[in-house]
Amino acid sequence: MKITRLLGRALATAAAVLLLAPAPADAQALIKVNDNVNFKFGFQFQGWADWSQSAADGGYAQNLFVRRARLLMGGQVAKDVTFFFQTDSGNLGKVTNGVKATNTGFIIQDAWVSWKIDDAFILDAGLFLVPLSRNILQSTLSFYTLDISPTSTVMAGPTQTVGLRDTGVQAKGYLVDGGRLEYRAAVMQGVRDAASRNSLRTAGYLQYNFFEKEKGYVFAGTNLGKKKILNVNGGFDVQKDYKAYSGDVFASIPVAKGDEIGGQVQWIHYDGGDFIKTIPKQDDLLVEAAYYLSKVKVQPFLKYESQKFAYDVDKAKDQERFGGGLSYYVSGQNFKITAQYLRVDPKSSALKSTNQFTVQMQAFYF
Repeated sequence: MKITRLLGRALATAAAVLLLAPAPADAQALIKVNDNVNFKFGFQFQGWADWSQSAADGGYAQNLFVRRARLLMGGQVAKDVTFFFQTDSGNLGKVTNGVKATNTGFIIQDAWVSWKIDDAFILDAGLFLVPLSRNILQSTLSFYTLDISPTSTVMAGPTQTVGLRDTGVQAKGYLVDGGRLEYRAAVMQGVRDAASRNSLRTAGYLQYNFFEKEKGYVFAGTNLGKKKILNVNGGFDVQKDYKAYSGDVFASIPVAKGDEIGGQVQWIHYDGGDFIKTIPKQDDLLVEAAYYLSKVKVQPFLKYESQKFAYDVDKAKDQERFGGGLSYYVSGQNFKITAQYLRVDPKSSALKSTNQFTVQMQAFYF
């Protein structure tokens, strides 16, 4: 009981510090233990209203569900040693094949510790994003369009990831002119055999920034006219004879006193080989473009995606996707509304084209 009372007092004191301490309007609520130890909490909510057309009968499945519901915690446990922990309950309430997801349960989405030995060498360990491509490493808060591209998630299920994450260790660093060149090199669990004796998964990422530098665990999509970003990047992900390679050009350029023009072009080559036969050999393309109008806080966007399969047996899966929409930033990324239309156009004459309409509400603080 004494321990319980002490714990209660400690939590009450921490809450009082958070509530009473003066801070600028845009500051984060940080619990500071000492000069080297601190932590903070946050949350992310994305709710969807979605209408998806069936290729079989042309009817529309209607869904109101929670796309993402995340709790976040991050901070520092020692000098130059930081951590990040995130949970998620994804697609809560969505109906798939007649089954409603009423209790998806919270999963651990991220759990890692990072030791900064030097800007040129930082060591990460835990559960973190596979560093294959820029789109995978982008924050889910700030995509130019509604969500991550399906061309970036082809490997997610077959390689046994947790929301595009895997457990492992990673070295990363910032080189050339204070961080113009970034590298990430990871060794991860990947797919294990029964005895867990097969080779581990390796992945890597390289990015060169021409203007402002980007640092951190994830990259932003749109910067809403606040940063001048132009970079080229590439990555790989391999295990046994499974392999994936990416190349990307990304831009986020301020124009016209607060506006922004931006977009990216990303190519990914996948080949599951004999090791992961559920990933057919293919070349996938993503093209996104957006323009942010700062005076009215809206951002219209366009997107194009294609999947082209290498072998005749898979050619019926070839498809293109065209889309567009609008984001309204009520309060930056902390609160915004996004609407998107997407047209899926299969290349096989035996399959029908379909439409999808989605509206998202996003709320965030961290």
